[in-house]
Amino acid sequence: MKMLIELSLDFLRAEMERVKAHPASFPIFERKSRIILLKIYGVSAPGANVLKQEMLSLGGDAVVHKNAVDCKVSESDVILLGTRKHYEALVKKMEAADYFGLTRVRKELKDFLERRKAEYIDSPWGRRISFERTLVMGIINVTPDSFYTGSRKQDLKEILEAASHMVECGADIIDVGGLSTRPGSEPVAEEEELARVVPAVKAIRESFPRIPISVDTYRAEVARKALQAGADIINDISGLMFDENLVRVAAEFRAPLVLMHIKGTPKDMQKDPHYDDVVREIAEYFLERMEFAEAAGVDPAKIILDPGIGFGKQYRHNLEILARLEEFKSLKKPLLIGASRKTFIGKALGDAPPEERLEGTLAVTALCVMKGVDIVRVHDVKENRRVIDVLEAVKCQGRS
Repeated sequence: MKMLIELSLDFLRAEMERVKAHPASFPIFERKSRIILLKIYGVSAPGANVLKQEMLSLGGDAVVHKNAVDCKVSESDVILLGTRKHYEALVKKMEAADYFGLTRVRKELKDFLERRKAEYIDSPWGRRISFERTLVMGIINVTPDSFYTGSRKQDLKEILEAASHMVECGADIIDVGGLSTRPGSEPVAEEEELARVVPAVKAIRESFPRIPISVDTYRAEVARKALQAGADIINDISGLMFDENLVRVAAEFRAPLVLMHIKGTPKDMQKDPHYDDVVREIAEYFLERMEFAEAAGVDPAKIILDPGIGFGKQYRHNLEILARLEEFKSLKKPLLIGASRKTFIGKALGDAPPEERLEGTLAVTALCVMKGVDIVRVHDVKENRRVIDVLEAVKCQGRS
């Protein structure tokens, strides 16, 4: 039977095998197969015109300001539309273009094409976190006041029971936090946070020697003592903004470090947060925070990024972040999303309370898996693990 069908890009390699194309040609066709949209900010108007003409000559295109062509504006953001093959050719053509600010553009394009996200991260103690699939980070809050009561565990028996259940249900990482950062919360004293976190980390490590443990703290001394007790990862909601000494601890231990975006502090972050461009502003924050961390000795290959769902964001901001996750992935760092049972899910479900937000959380997890998020931080390990397992099985069909 003769017919024509549109193929799914995920199945291009499998279909090339069915066509019996030469395997050596597969990477060539893959580089030609997907249009990649790249936005470059602040290009001079003449430079924007050059980029558009060069992309057109290569078979691609570029979107520029309507007044860039006659230079009635001094600069323009530029959206490039091309395949990887187009961009490789553009970089080569621009090697001699040291005018109109295009040297910077060429370097950024070259860096984008050459950078690779880490395939795995090793903890200070040799435990490996591999990003072959979406990982589940289970939440244990050793606090009396976290927003979801089901996550609160205050004595060691409860903590170990929760950890045991998470391990049995397929958790890849256990995240321990001793300081509530819910909207409007006040921080407890450092001594209290230490008294909550360190015994919990020590107990989990002794009972479960192989599971990676993350410590959810922005305090340097808490992170230090938790790492010494056997924790593997520092999960900092402040992106190294609240305690200047934390970056030294991360560098000293060579620990994996989660840098989260937050606007304000937990006490005031939800008082009408405003963004002109939420994705751009978070990306700029990440770049600045990564530069700061790396300058202090943090291994850039061990940085994980978290856009901070619910931390200084309105309902529409959280939805836009999730809709545009691919744009954060362009930074080529492992991406963590912590959306479990949060307020925006309740709002989407008609103001459902935290206890009734499981299905909404699972929907977000499914979205994250399909968009290639590396870690989801959740309260309900079993349910989220099952969603991930099914979707990863489907995704694997395109890799076979």
